[in-house]
Amino acid sequence: MISDLAAHSRVWLARSGGYLLGASEARLLEAIERAGSIKEGAESAEMSYRTAWARVREMERVLGRPVVRSRAGGPGGGATILTDDARGLISLYRDLDRRVTEHTEREFSRARTPVT
Repeated sequence: MISDLAAHSRVWLARSGGYLLGASEARLLEAIERAGSIKEGAESAEMSYRTAWARVREMERVLGRPVVRSRAGGPGGGATILTDDARGLISLYRDLDRRVTEHTEREFSRARTPVT
């Protein structure tokens, strides 16, 4: 058997309306939360601003509710924050992804261990 094999899995959330959130969307939302800006969040997530906005709009379409709230600039500047729904989705996704990864690693280890 090849000694450097590894098993991987991918997790994403979907609704009947389509794909909702996976690793790149979670990274984007977390980056927006840290930066307080979609533009800076997109840059941090290594995604174009146009792609970031398209992903945010698609998440909102599938979810049926906003995932970000933006305040226009002015003397204090603009800001973008995540909605509670978005924070909940990130938490759910991260928890599920961690559990699936742990399960995959455990089962892969068991599968590689010869039965005696």
